[in-house]
Amino acid sequence: MRVEIIGGGPGGLWLAILLKKRAPETDVRVHERNQRGDTFGWGVVFSDATLDELSGGDEIALQRIREAFVYWRDMETHIHGQTRISSGHGFCGMRRTTLLDILEDRAIELGVPVTHGDDVTDIEALSAAADVVVAADGVNSGVRNAWAIHFQPAVDHRKCRFAWFGTTKVYERFTFLFAENDAGLFQVHAYPFDATMSTFIIECREEVWDRAGMADRSEADTVAYFEALFAPWLDGHPLRTNKSLWRVFPTIRNAHWSHRNVCLLGDALHTAHFSIGSGTKLAMESAMSLAEALLAPGTVPERLAAWETKRRPDVERLQAAAQTSLEWFENSARYLAHDPDTFNFSLMTRSKRITWDELIKRDPAGMAPLQARWGGRPALQPFTIRGVTLPNRIVVSPMCQYSATDGQPDDWHLVHLGSRAVGGAGLVFAEATAVSAEGRITPGCTGLWNDEQREGWARIVRFVHDHSAAKVGLQIGHAGRKAATAVPWAGGAPLPEAEAWPLVAPSPLPWDRASQTPQALTPEQLDALLADFLAAAQRAADAGFDVLELHMAHGYLLDSWLSPLTNHRTDEHGGSLEARLCFPLRLVRAVRARWPQDRPLFVRLNGSAWAPGDHTDAEHVHIAKAMHEAGADVLDLSSGGTVPWARITAGRMYQVPFSERARLEAGVPTMTVGAITSLDQADTIVAAGRADLVALAREHLRDPYFTRRQAGVVGAPVPWPRQYLAGRR
Repeated sequence: MRVEIIGGGPGGLWLAILLKKRAPETDVRVHERNQRGDTFGWGVVFSDATLDELSGGDEIALQRIREAFVYWRDMETHIHGQTRISSGHGFCGMRRTTLLDILEDRAIELGVPVTHGDDVTDIEALSAAADVVVAADGVNSGVRNAWAIHFQPAVDHRKCRFAWFGTTKVYERFTFLFAENDAGLFQVHAYPFDATMSTFIIECREEVWDRAGMADRSEADTVAYFEALFAPWLDGHPLRTNKSLWRVFPTIRNAHWSHRNVCLLGDALHTAHFSIGSGTKLAMESAMSLAEALLAPGTVPERLAAWETKRRPDVERLQAAAQTSLEWFENSARYLAHDPDTFNFSLMTRSKRITWDELIKRDPAGMAPLQARWGGRPALQPFTIRGVTLPNRIVVSPMCQYSATDGQPDDWHLVHLGSRAVGGAGLVFAEATAVSAEGRITPGCTGLWNDEQREGWARIVRFVHDHSAAKVGLQIGHAGRKAATAVPWAGGAPLPEAEAWPLVAPSPLPWDRASQTPQALTPEQLDALLADFLAAAQRAADAGFDVLELHMAHGYLLDSWLSPLTNHRTDEHGGSLEARLCFPLRLVRAVRARWPQDRPLFVRLNGSAWAPGDHTDAEHVHIAKAMHEAGADVLDLSSGGTVPWARITAGRMYQVPFSERARLEAGVPTMTVGAITSLDQADTIVAAGRADLVALAREHLRDPYFTRRQAGVVGAPVPWPRQYLAGRR
């Protein structure tokens, strides 16, 4: 088998070594357009785990790499004139040119020719001559760009500028520096890579870079600027340059990893932000997987397809972690309001791979101040808003049961909500409840448009108050253009005309082709809708609910009113954001005035529609501020459901950033929800300042006693009903 590798970076060279080591008869050649030693950057960094994952490759090369590494176990953060050190992590670094030299020397020892100054431009000819062509030709891959129609790359240029410097200041560990001046916030990712030098990556937002005039500064002027700004941490040492150009980090993904007998590898295929030090790791681990696939039976296209199938999930997981880390640094200015301990905890847990429990395990001494401040598990601490104190911060999210008759809650709702209250949650929310019969999603949805329904709810509220420490909330709303559908287990399709009811919306836009077209609400209908909400709020107060939430998310009436994707009105309620906000804010003010002043009012909002044309980040912050000023005490941030063509990027705790944005940039207490599955995750969210309350839906469907069970595992106290005291340990 003849394998031509375009690119002599870590991924390409590691692949060459592995192929030649495992199958010496393989004809492997490496083509590198640059001269040896001609590379950008300074050092590379790995975690201890990466070395373990690369074992099983070539032990001779790995031993040389291990001997060249410098090792450390701590990370150091400098913020607000203070220093915080987090221990127990395990990293190692080395000079980039040293890594390349080790890999190239080993490849040559094994009989792989490495040709420098060899810029391959005729990929078709090389493909015809070889069995396999591997394009490991970097971020600006010529092969990927030439064959973009086949690979279908997606390149996401991010919001920060960065430049890669070196310094003779030898840091003891991975060091994060945050410094402000008149231009804004600059941050440094620094780490040692040998006994004489450290990498010193400077990063800032694009607008900060502009205000600092970096585009017009010479290299010498740039160095002088940052030597002055970071003088307290350079200790008189200079910054060194090596192609230290300002760049924008591109997150690169490809829909297809191969075409015919040509595949991509390394940064040509996938990138991971340098803040988790995983670009080289990603390239070398993908090379290991590719080598295994190429030496397996089957045709070349079959082997390449098998490689992609096996390797893609791991790559996507690491890229997701890197993306979350990248976004933390893009928005680092928002965290400056935190005290040093919370700031550092937020930084350490940014990628979601490290949690509250994991940091305590790694660094008990470093976590002691934060533990002392919280006085125990953060998510199990009380939370007071207005005159209501929740015993803990775990919330049962509103979950439609589709089991009511004519809007009337019954025994199912009593058992459903009562069991979860007894299960230990601090706040239990009843499902989305319609303010009118026409506002129901399905015929099985609960309502609060008459006094009989109020009494049904009052029965449930009394049970929760009499038999648990939990508080109980009600979410009210109107389904808008998503009303009049069958219950989910009957398919969820629009009801037949004979069973349906007329729909209303801000604009006459059906949800999809199968849906009926809604009527655009008139001013008179808006007044009637407001009256329905006020009547429902009064009944909720009379029923004894502790908390009321207005549903303005998921494509229902009030979300479709706010969204530019669904509100196409040309009157005073459409067009600009301020116009679209007019009626929802009027509603919040009116309900706040009607709802008892000692009880909190929540508003559920979409943090994203996951569709082009959605609100910008700044607009989402503006909406959050406006809702808070109008009377919302807590914002419950969810996402999606606005339009059927949304493309949601889900994953663990995937909606937490929407809560964090509103909490830190709008200054509003928040509740987060979405793929949160453990007390440890909830503790991490609360301690990092990403939300005040943590709502779980599916976990509470699986286990009504989620809070009690999780608290028992960690030995945390929660109130027990006297009937269950015999089961307490």
